[in-house]
Amino acid sequence: MSQAIEIANAVKSGGITATSVVERCLADLGAHGNRLVAVTRILADRAREEARLVDAAVAAGKDPGPLAGVPYGVKDLFDVAGLPTTAGSTLYADAPPAQQDAEAIRRLRAAGAILVATLNMDEFAYGFATINARHGTTRNPHDESRLAGGSSGGSAAIVASGLLSFSLGSDTNGSIRVPASLTGLYGLKPTHANLPLDGVFPFAESFDDIGPFARSVADLELIWQILAGDRRTAEQSPFRVGRLGGRFRDNADPDQIAAIDTIAPDAPIVDLPDIARARSAAFLITAAEGGAVHRAALAQAAMMFDPATRDRLIAGALLPPSLYDEAQAFRSSFKQTIDELLADYDVLLAPATPCVAPAIEDPRILIDGALSPARRDLGIHTQPISFLGLPSLATPLLRPGRLPLGLQLIGRRGEEPTLFRFAAMLDKEGHTGFSPPAGAFQGDAS
Repeated sequence: MSQAIEIANAVKSGGITATSVVERCLADLGAHGNRLVAVTRILADRAREEARLVDAAVAAGKDPGPLAGVPYGVKDLFDVAGLPTTAGSTLYADAPPAQQDAEAIRRLRAAGAILVATLNMDEFAYGFATINARHGTTRNPHDESRLAGGSSGGSAAIVASGLLSFSLGSDTNGSIRVPASLTGLYGLKPTHANLPLDGVFPFAESFDDIGPFARSVADLELIWQILAGDRRTAEQSPFRVGRLGGRFRDNADPDQIAAIDTIAPDAPIVDLPDIARARSAAFLITAAEGGAVHRAALAQAAMMFDPATRDRLIAGALLPPSLYDEAQAFRSSFKQTIDELLADYDVLLAPATPCVAPAIEDPRILIDGALSPARRDLGIHTQPISFLGLPSLATPLLRPGRLPLGLQLIGRRGEEPTLFRFAAMLDKEGHTGFSPPAGAFQGDAS
């Protein structure tokens, strides 16, 4: 499928109808979607009705919106009117249906976008792998024997495959940036609480955010603008760039380090103090808040949970409140320290993941010289940034024919436009860009 802006322009100009775009998309999802284990539900009737309304607006000479006729999908933790919000779990498969769409879906619909599918995830978003006991493990379209990352793996795989031009995921500790890196996409974790969370199943309130996946910076920026209600553009001033050091350089693929040093060879190395402690505190806060969300359900129906998720949630629910309070107190002082340290930088460069996508058959990765579970540690570089609440844009290194790898572009709070501008510059200079997987379905908008 073409990129979002191309489709919308073709629909608004009358070169193609939203209905024909949706019918082609539904046919392609039906024919190819199951292979990646990325889709949990196809919303054909709803999509056709939304397309009809877009076409009616075009016929009446009305503006159908900046995303007119563009099909998209959402991670299976967004409320979709008339459907249970499962958060990837069997536990809520027969829950009462949502009464209305999540706020993010309402904003996208007002912009003309058409919801066609819900997408696979780690149960309750607790993992970096999209290994789901109910739906199966999402496969990476660049190599179907490898993980797509998580917990928003279905949202990433379906866009990277070319079956949708964009999707929405959620990011608590890296659940957008990790799969974006492993599937070669652009993915945004916004400034904490920048985008609407109404109607999104919670994981850990201290860190939860939503954000888009796309195959171009321009699409990603437009979707963010619509969701945020923010049409700012960045000032055209020189970038002040830093390179994150320490563990960010110790646990990284050599190609990521080489790219960072090529992009900003003279930029200072910035070492964040207490970064290992920050990640430990983030783990603790996540576990405690996740355990609190599910405490009642664990007491009533523990065996309905995926065992890998259940045990971690139980452990979190049993953490002493004093430990949680201590972690939050450290977080407050740590954020102040880092804010002062980063005041002189517009963009910090860091790896998004420590490696390429690991094999499904052996989902382990090398961290500090030892093999570690990918489901837990693929977010080693993203979790500390969530801990700080900073915006971070995952951008794919340009490496056609090779497994994807991404960088994080990290900015100050509220400075997403600066990150988009920097990402566009990297694309123009040939450092970054989407490389379609072999056999990807690209389609067109004509």
